[in-house]
Amino acid sequence: MAEAASVRRRLWAFAMSETLRRGWLRYHRSLVYRPRYTGPVPERLLIAPTDIRTSDATLAQDIYAGRFIFAGTAVDASGVPVFAINPPSDAWERELQGFAWLRHLRASELKASRANARSLVRDWIRQGARNHPIAFEPDVMARRVLSWLAQSPLVLDGCDHAFYRRFMRSLTSQVRMLRRIALDSPPGLPRLNIVIAITAAAVASPDQDRFLKHAGRLLETELQRQILSDGGHVSRSPGALLDLLADLLPLRQAYAARGLQPPQGLLTAIDRMMPMIRFFRHGDGALARFNGTCDTPVDLIATVLAYDDVRGAPVSTATHTGFQRLTGGDTVVLFDSGPPPPIELSGEAHAGCLSFELSIGRQRLIVNCGAAGMPGSRLRRLSRTTAAHTTATVNDASSSRFLIGTAMARRFGEVIAEGPSEVKVEHVDDEGTPVVVASHDGYAERFGLIHERRLKLSDTGHRLDGIDHFRPVSGGRVSRGSGKDAFAIRFHLHPAVAVEVLDEPGHVVLTFPDGESWQFAADHPVEVEESIFFSETTGHRRTQQLVLHGRPQLRDTATWWLQRVGLSARLRKEKIEPR
Repeated sequence: MAEAASVRRRLWAFAMSETLRRGWLRYHRSLVYRPRYTGPVPERLLIAPTDIRTSDATLAQDIYAGRFIFAGTAVDASGVPVFAINPPSDAWERELQGFAWLRHLRASELKASRANARSLVRDWIRQGARNHPIAFEPDVMARRVLSWLAQSPLVLDGCDHAFYRRFMRSLTSQVRMLRRIALDSPPGLPRLNIVIAITAAAVASPDQDRFLKHAGRLLETELQRQILSDGGHVSRSPGALLDLLADLLPLRQAYAARGLQPPQGLLTAIDRMMPMIRFFRHGDGALARFNGTCDTPVDLIATVLAYDDVRGAPVSTATHTGFQRLTGGDTVVLFDSGPPPPIELSGEAHAGCLSFELSIGRQRLIVNCGAAGMPGSRLRRLSRTTAAHTTATVNDASSSRFLIGTAMARRFGEVIAEGPSEVKVEHVDDEGTPVVVASHDGYAERFGLIHERRLKLSDTGHRLDGIDHFRPVSGGRVSRGSGKDAFAIRFHLHPAVAVEVLDEPGHVVLTFPDGESWQFAADHPVEVEESIFFSETTGHRRTQQLVLHGRPQLRDTATWWLQRVGLSARLRKEKIEPR
């Protein structure tokens, strides 16, 4: 009862805070407040911040032909202004209105791409914002400002004076609106993106000394608030770090191009974030799939890391972000050992406490399912559950409870209303090999159980030992006779992994496409069930998962291990007896 009351108080405080924030946001966007930020429109832009995100010249041809492919949906707008059509989805329109796609036109060598980019920006200035509320969502506007600044050489080179003035008036108007609403925008990544856009505009514009100092202070404040001491983002999302660095690194360069000293907080934040990108990176170059991170562009990660002068080895533990990294040979294990982020930042967080991922070289073996769909969709809800992660569930429940199906959820988003509040981590030594032991209380209130997981990776990386233990809460006892509680320990496999069930109970062979194989074994029967691997670039794919079922009343510990066994028997035979 006390725990339920605490959850209600936390939700009520969150609702009141969000209501107040949105009220101030409406006021600061109104005409009443608008005169605060006025003055002459800058005559020109001094620099254009570099866009280090990957561009694709072939997409420029689609855009030139009037074919816009965003959020997995293609729209043919040939002969019709694209901003005048009825968008197929909000996600599609957000990408359109953000103008990040301008970088593809810049990558094209076609002379028509320059005129096409200018024509599309002109269309937006004339009519694109009319009757399109999404166009002025704070994070969408911030992305558009950053895109216009970065691609200004493409849009403005060779244009007439009248268009240049219209462009500068529109850009200045958007920047001033962002300045008014920056502190009232949604907390977390959206607010930081807005502050980055404001700062980039100040650096790129002439005679903006006061604006530049104010923007620099805002940037330092938000970076200090959101970038943790170990370099992780407060949302606990690896993908958030990559997105931020893709904007912060060009901003640092822009300061240097102007001969200005960047804010010390900007330099410090970048220095802390770079090692965390290496921390979350698997052998294939992509990031781990935790807390909304799904596909990450390997080329962008490589570009970001090229700016890292230190190039130090990643640390083994990220205490403040709540993750552990175990390495041995070419094997990497990334282990989620932290509670969910604060409620106001948990709209995209997952219930993946004590989940892990395992890769060997450039091949992934054990994964989390990733993120899918738009916020509030059925697939997104599914991908956020504990069952979509390589960890244990009790009675098919998630370790965190989401705010779903209520008026508050529809108004404020499907945040995490309740989750593990105490996650303990201990590092021990087992005959010279480091072992990580972590536990969480996400099932304590509902089922009276604490889930504890112990991971040990050999020095060579050829064997991973794990123990999952379900113990009663302190002072409590799980009834042995009721049989009401059941656990399921899931190991989601990468789609490229083939599964072969052996005759020996509890033993399975997992084989990579190159023939390398690992054996999974447990002291419980192993069931092979269907799973799904979410991907926005290659499409969602069917895969498999290994599941250990049991009841803590009868047996409260499950022991399992993964061991490298070399080439599969089939490939060994083929090598001996070639066709």
